[in-house]
Amino acid sequence: MIDVALLGFIRRWHLRDQIPIREIARRLDISRNTVRRYLRSETTEPSYAERRSVSGLDKYSVQLSGWLKAETTKNA
Repeated sequence: MIDVALLGFIRRWHLRDQIPIREIARRLDISRNTVRRYLRSETTEPSYAERRSVSGLDKYSVQLSGWLKAETTKNA
């Protein structure tokens, strides 16, 4: 996964400051291949798959909805 802060350092140092890939790798203590991969990537921000976690209330949702409907009709 691409770390946005690290990607920013690598791109800034390489494109703006003209620091060689070897020096960037040494400064960040990562491999030169990793620096190259970050420079080649078109990603500017990481993308994550949307997660749908199961709620503890899901199994009671029908019953809760029924109670809420009953309460709204009772008070009206």
